[in-house]
Amino acid sequence: MQGLLNKLAAVSAFFGKTFALWVIVFAVFAYVAPELFKPLAAYISILLGVVMFGMGLTLKASDFSEVFTRPMQVLIGIVGQFVIMPTLAYALCVLLNLPSEIAVGVILVGCCPGGTSSNVMSYLSKGDVALSVTITACTTVLAPLATPALIYLFASQWVDISPMAMFLSIFKVVIVPIGLGLAVNALFRRQVSSVVVCLPLVSVVAIVSIVCAVVSVSQERLAQTGALIFVVVVLHNCLGYLLGYLLGKAFKMKLAQRKTLAIEVGMQNSGLGVALAMAHFNPMAAVPAAIFSVWHNISGPILATIFVNMTETKEDDDNDDCEIETEPSGALK
Repeated sequence: MQGLLNKLAAVSAFFGKTFALWVIVFAVFAYVAPELFKPLAAYISILLGVVMFGMGLTLKASDFSEVFTRPMQVLIGIVGQFVIMPTLAYALCVLLNLPSEIAVGVILVGCCPGGTSSNVMSYLSKGDVALSVTITACTTVLAPLATPALIYLFASQWVDISPMAMFLSIFKVVIVPIGLGLAVNALFRRQVSSVVVCLPLVSVVAIVSIVCAVVSVSQERLAQTGALIFVVVVLHNCLGYLLGYLLGKAFKMKLAQRKTLAIEVGMQNSGLGVALAMAHFNPMAAVPAAIFSVWHNISGPILATIFVNMTETKEDDDNDDCEIETEPSGALK
């Protein structure tokens, strides 16, 4: 049994490291042969729920500990997440005069909480992983309230928004699965610790399936506007990284925390954006989130490579705080 688990762990790690490649490959398949993947559209919420359940399995009470030991840094990360990305999204939509259905999709992505892949990128960047995990956990828990309110604030000029309906959707596909994962982890901790190494594979399959579903049902419109959406997504993501880093610098954080803020702000739970778009708007509104899912898993490792080669200055060393070592979350998004 242990030998099988070790093999599954190795396979899972391989697919986790090559996640962006599989998303691109299968997105191309879905674009070329959309009829094969269209049935997946009916299962997007379930697939996202599976990813969120995996996140719940990896969370522990200690993941929220930084709220009490470093409340100001956590608060800065949460505010940065829910202010910078929605504002950037709105600004890009207005400046580029985007069509309403694309604008709504871009704003949806901007208003989502951080994705757990940011924890892995913080780890690879030699950032502050404990801070990363806490910010991701907090923004995810706050998402049922923050995300609908922000979408209403920034996107209501393009479409009618029902904040309560979105609250219920996020509660069902995010909070409930995470809660179940936490409960299972608490009741069966030893068994869960044995199989949690397989979560990256499960997450890769789920997110690849979600992206394929969106590409297949939006294939015709994607052919017309795909290049424009890609440019907007790249700008949104990269500006998020930059402003997140500058936010940490403005508050005189050390290098490891500046790295983490950049990654936390720039990387989004794009799977949630897809689920909300498909449930409340139209398939085209889900395309920016689907492209974001591909792109931030390409840009994240690139940024991590840049960050890992950055060195502390004397000022960073002088202001160094006690860091808590932690492993990154296993579920990628």
